[in-house]
Amino acid sequence: MSKRDYYEILEVTKTASSEEIKKAYRKKAIQYHPDKNPGDKSAEEKFKEAAEAYEVLSDGDKKAKYDRFGHAGMGGAAGGGAYSGNMDDIFDQFGDIFGEAFGFGGARSRGGGGGGRQVHRGTNIRIKVKLTLEEIAAGVTKKIKVNKYITCDHCKGSGAKNGNFKNCTTCHGSGRVTRVTDTFLGRMQTTQACPGCGGEGRTIADKCTKCYGDGVVRSEEVIELKIPAGVAEGMQLNVQGKGNAGPRNGVAGDLLVVIEEQEHEHFIRDGENLHYNLNVNFADAALGAEVEVPTITGKAKIKIAAGTQSGKVLKLKGKGLPSVQGYQTGDLLINVYVWTPQNLSKEEKQMLEKLRDMPNFSPGEGEGGKGFFSRMKDMFE
Repeated sequence: MSKRDYYEILEVTKTASSEEIKKAYRKKAIQYHPDKNPGDKSAEEKFKEAAEAYEVLSDGDKKAKYDRFGHAGMGGAAGGGAYSGNMDDIFDQFGDIFGEAFGFGGARSRGGGGGGRQVHRGTNIRIKVKLTLEEIAAGVTKKIKVNKYITCDHCKGSGAKNGNFKNCTTCHGSGRVTRVTDTFLGRMQTTQACPGCGGEGRTIADKCTKCYGDGVVRSEEVIELKIPAGVAEGMQLNVQGKGNAGPRNGVAGDLLVVIEEQEHEHFIRDGENLHYNLNVNFADAALGAEVEVPTITGKAKIKIAAGTQSGKVLKLKGKGLPSVQGYQTGDLLINVYVWTPQNLSKEEKQMLEKLRDMPNFSPGEGEGGKGFFSRMKDMFE
C-alpha cells in the first residue's frame, strides 16, 4: 500500500509554519494516543503515521527533500507502511510534544507494558557518497569503511565484567515506574523508564575494562551499499541497523547515505534528461552530415540535416537517466551550436568573401534572394 501524503496526514498546507505543523501533530497525537484508544490498532497506526509525517515536516532539510522528491527522497522507499520505529521510539523522540499535550514526559518503557526492560538505541550515522552519472544510470554497489560504535567483544555488549549485574533498587528489576497524572482528558496512567537504571531493571556491579560499562567500542566496519539507479543530488537513503550499535546490547541506529553527484565531462543533468552541447562546423551545418556523440552508456551516430541552425535541439529518446521509481527513462537532448572559425588562412578568407554577398548566405533570405519581409511586402502589392 502506498504512503499517504504527509501534509494530508497532518491536514496542513505546504506553506504551513513550523508552529502550525507542530500544533497539527499535537492535535493528532491527542486524538490517536494509545492511552486514549487502548487496544485500537487502527488508532495506533494513525498515531505512528502522524509521527512519521511530523518527523519529516518538522525538519527543514527533510521537508525540503520531501517537497522535491516525495517519499522517494525519504530513504529510497517509494511506498510502504507507517512509521518504521516502534511506539517507544516515538515516545522517546517526541517526548516534548507529549509533555506539552498531556502534562508529562515522553519516556515510555520498551515492551508497551508487557514487562520488558528498556532497550537503548544507537545513534544514526550520516555519510556522503559521491557517484558518477554512469553509476547513477545503472545503479551501483559500493563498499565503504565507516568509523562507528560496535558491540564490545570483551563483554559481548553487556557492559559488565564477567556478566556481573544486580537488580535495581528503585524499580526492583522491572525497569519501569508508573505515574498517574491528572490531565484535561482525565486521569491518565503512564509507564516510564526507571530513572535509577535507565529502564534496564538492573545495574552493573563490575564494569567491563574495555568499554567501561557502555557495551560498545569505537571501531571501523566495511559496509556494502546497494544504491538504486536514478538517485539524485541531495537524496538520502536509509540503511537500517548499520548505524552505531546500541549501548548494552541495544538496537543499532541507521546509516543515512546522502548522495553527491559528480560533475560530468560531457553531460549536464536536468532531472531524468541529459543535455549535451555539440559543436558542428559551418560546412556540416549547411550541407548536412553524420556525426558521433557520446551517450551515458557508449556512443551513438546522429544525422545533422542540411541547413541546421545554431540552437537546434535534437533528441535521443530513452538515452537519459532512469527515474528512481523505475517508471520511465529520460532523454538525451543534443544542443547544436554552429562553430564559427576564429583563425582563417588567406585562401579561406578569399573563399568566404566570394560567398558573403550570395543570396543564400544572407540571414533570413532564400527563395529568389528575397527575405521574409520582402515576400510579405509582395503579398500586399
